[in-house]
Order: sequence, then C-alpha cells, then structure tokens
Amino acid sequence: MLEKINYKKFIFPLVVGVILWFLAPIRPAGVDLAAWRMLAIFVATIIGCVTKPLPIGAVAIVGFAITVMTGEVKIDDAVAGFGNSSIWLIVMAFFISRGFIKTGLGKRIALVFVKIFGKKTLGLMYSLIGVDLILAPATPSNTARAGGIMFPIINSLSHSFGSKPEDHTERKIGSFLTFGEFHGNTITSAMFMTAMAANPLAQSLAKSVHVNLTWMDWFIAALVPGIFSLIVVPFLIYKMYPPEIKETPNAAAWSKERLSKMGVMKPAEKWMAVIFVLALILWVLGSTLQIDATLTAFIALALLLLTGVLNWNDILQEKGAWNTLTWFSILVMMANELNELGFIPWLSNFISDDLHGLSWPIVLVILILFYFYSHYLFASATAHVSAMYTALLGVAIDAGVPPILAALMLGFFGNLFASTTNYSDGPAPILFSSGYVSQLDWWRLNGILGVFYIVSWLILGSLWMKICGFY
Repeated sequence: MLEKINYKKFIFPLVVGVILWFLAPIRPAGVDLAAWRMLAIFVATIIGCVTKPLPIGAVAIVGFAITVMTGEVKIDDAVAGFGNSSIWLIVMAFFISRGFIKTGLGKRIALVFVKIFGKKTLGLMYSLIGVDLILAPATPSNTARAGGIMFPIINSLSHSFGSKPEDHTERKIGSFLTFGEFHGNTITSAMFMTAMAANPLAQSLAKSVHVNLTWMDWFIAALVPGIFSLIVVPFLIYKMYPPEIKETPNAAAWSKERLSKMGVMKPAEKWMAVIFVLALILWVLGSTLQIDATLTAFIALALLLLTGVLNWNDILQEKGAWNTLTWFSILVMMANELNELGFIPWLSNFISDDLHGLSWPIVLVILILFYFYSHYLFASATAHVSAMYTALLGVAIDAGVPPILAALMLGFFGNLFASTTNYSDGPAPILFSSGYVSQLDWWRLNGILGVFYIVSWLILGSLWMKICGFY
C-alpha cells in the first residue's frame, strides 16, 4: 500500500526553486553560477521544510538528491556533511536523554525540582533557566548545555506532569518549558564569551581588525541586557504561549509522595547519575583537558552501554536522534556550500557597498538587522559568524561605529539570531525535534521575540555600554 502524500505542498517550494534556478542568467555579476543554483536548491528545501509535503527528514533527502544530481556538490563532499561533529553531539544528546527517562533518574530530578520550585509553572521555568545561567560560563558548548544537561530534565519533568507530544498533551507544560529553555539558552550564550563556541571565534576575528575583547568586557557589556532578557522573555512566552498547567499548589506534597514511591536510587539510576556528572565535568573542563564536547558525549554513551543502562535497541529506537542527524546534516552541508561557493561573502560585500555616507547609529542598526535576518540562510551559528562577522565589523568601523561597540554587538547577535528557525543552531533541532513545539509556533514566536532582542539589546545594550565607558 502506498503512503499518502500531499503533493500539493510541493508546488510552492518547487515553483520558487525553479524560478530562482532559471533566473541564473540575470544573477548579480559577483555570484558564480554554481552558487546561484545552490541558493535555488537551498531556498526550495527550506520552503519544503516549512510546507512539509513530507516529513522534514524526507524533504531534506529530496534536496540532497537534487543537489548531487545537478552536480552542485560531489557525492563524497555531500555525504561528508553527515560527519559534522556538532551534529553528532546533538545526536548523542538524544541518547543521553533516553538514559534519563529509561532509568527514572530524570523523573527523580524532576520531582525534586517540582518539590522546591513547583508552586507555579513560571517559577519553575525561571529556576531551570537559572541552572542554565550558572552552567553557561563554564560550558562552551551551548548544544551540550541544552541537549545534554537541560533537555533531559525538562523532558522528564514534562512526562511527570503527563505532558507528551505523542499523546497530544504537549501544551500542558512541556511546550512552555521546552521553548523557554531554548530562549534561556540563547540569552545565556550571548552573556558570556565562554558560553558558546562561536564567541571565542568572534573575539579572534575582532582581534584581526585590531579590536581587543576580554572575557570581562563581554560579560560586563552583556550583563544588563542579558539579565533584562532573562527576566522578561520567560514572562513574554508565558503570556504568548501559556501552559495549560499554571499552578501546582500541592506540588511539594505531590512530589514528596512520588519520590517516596520511587524508593531509594536503583543501580541503573546511580550509574546514570555518575556518568552524567562525569560528562558534565568533561564538558565544563573540556577546553582545559583538550577533550572535545562531542567526544565527551560519545564517552558518555559508551559508558551507558557498557554498564547496561542502555542497550543497542534503545539507540536504534531513538527516532528523534536519527531524524535530526538526517535533516540537520543536509541543511548544514547546503549552508556550508553557499559559503564555500561565494554566495555568502558576496552578500556581505553587497550590503557594505550601499552603506557609505550614513550616520553610524543607522549603519549599526542596518548591519544588525541584516546579520540577524540573514541567519535564515544558515544552519550553524559558527558558520554564520565565520562568514560575516569580520566583513560586517569592518563596514561598521569604516562608518564610524565605535569599534568595541560594533564588535560586542555583533558578538551578542551571533547568539541572539538563533531566535529565527528550528535549524538556527545546535540547541534548536534538539528542542524542536522533541515534538513539544510545532514548526508554526516555533517560527511565529521566534519572529516576535527576535524583534524584542533587536530592540532591547540595541537600545539597552548601547546605553549600558555608554554608561560603562566602552565608547
């Protein structure tokens, strides 16, 4: 029996892709033919991921096949995208999450959180973001922080309240907590130079144009807009995307009773706890010990298998992990090819040529808007920072923007532009693929919160840096 497919949903992405493809003869002079055709395929694939004539992984496979068939990318280079270490870190995070659920350790942690903070759902969200804030300065992988540390707790907490995507009960509490964590992670990543991998890269790129940023510069400059966002954003999400469960007045007694029923920690829970703590230590000290975050995740999974916490069937049945590996790898490959083929550098240069003669505050706003919304073309924050940061910083300085203000603002928005898509950075596909938040809601809410970040960080951040004497 054939699967039912809504072929009508192919029409829009196909039409857009074909139009772009055949507009190649009138493409901008600085854009190579291969780059233009890659753009057509990428845009069509992204639109297909939105209209969803097939599941997102299947749409990505179709885009992958077209990319190779048309000769834009050789098959060996295309499949190499599946070896991206950051993507495998995401996949490993799914497996670690499985261990928390299977052993019941996640449920136990969730019950403890409910016992202490669970009188109101909003308070619970603030407490979870507080954990992320504490971990952020010493965890240079925001993917590891969101996927390996926070998501397993949130997922188990949601299950404890009977909120599961597969039961269509995600709006009880899981949707709110998952989306709230995504934004909490985004904000904390922007607050510390060591909270996300692309931040030290931005520091290095700024130094190449003679702008020196220190860890303390970054922290002080981000402190006020960061704390403001951590306070306001969860409340905004609570109002725009409210959980069905808003108060749990008997949470302490409820959680205490269930903790009592669970009894003492079982061996599987203890092993899970030990391995999780070990992974956390290695993530925090990874840069010092020179142990990659993805390697740490593989070590954790190997130990979970060796101790019997997980078995191989558990790994095979983790559909979200394999689905994410497929579609995210393909989108990252396509985005990287756009950069390699010269489209992204051309786009950056095109913007810079049109800004001469404008006052520097206007130039800064235009550059931030361009930087933020061009992230729809990227499936990696690091790739975006690599492609555009130096060029945009140079344009800003040439226009008279105070160098350290421009460097820090671009650094902050190298994190905040994650508030765009479900493929925007490492944490996005982990939290989105959990199924708690629909694609429509993800894009709609991010569209609103993206405007909040642009306004608040540009205005409040600039004023705060002026008060602090940065310029």
